[in-house]
Amino acid sequence: MSAVSDDGPDDEPVYRWPIPPPEGWTADDLDRIPGLPPHTELIDGSLVFMSPQTRFHLRCMRLLEYNLLSQAPDHFDVDREFTVRLDDRNRPEPDLMVVPVEAAGGPSQTWHKPEDVVLAVEVVSPDSRQRDREVKPRKYAAAGVRHFWRVEQDDDKGLPVVYVYELDPATKSYGLTGIFHDRLKVSVPFDIEIDLTAVNRRPGHS
Repeated sequence: MSAVSDDGPDDEPVYRWPIPPPEGWTADDLDRIPGLPPHTELIDGSLVFMSPQTRFHLRCMRLLEYNLLSQAPDHFDVDREFTVRLDDRNRPEPDLMVVPVEAAGGPSQTWHKPEDVVLAVEVVSPDSRQRDREVKPRKYAAAGVRHFWRVEQDDDKGLPVVYVYELDPATKSYGLTGIFHDRLKVSVPFDIEIDLTAVNRRPGHS
């Protein structure tokens, strides 16, 4: 008599998380490891997985991406959720990046060089707070990324607050140049003005 198979949970294939080598993963491994969740980052040789994004995070990214694309000079482009290879052990994924148009490679390109990143933007989520406030800015600065924005939610208004940083090339560290509520207006890396209160409106609608 043939055995009857059990269709219960025990018969379902079990996903096995990739086991890191003793020295940790490398930036090249990120393109080769099968079955990684979308938007996996590499920080200090360790894989970092993204939690489901909040509505605030989604709408902030939409607002900032639309305004950066519409206001950037023609020789710049904006990439969303695309990795930057800082070194062999670090390949984070900024929420948004401004890069020169000529930095774009072919359709199979998966990362940018840090020297091509004009602006990196991180919208802080509850699970990424320490990385976005401390780890990533320190690494972006050490790699020479010239401008960095950290975007957080104002707990009272529910609106974005943008912390704007600029690189001091002598110390390879960021200096805070402004904290913007309601309206962001800067002149570097190019003239940008964004109504932050429009975060819950459709782009282009007043």
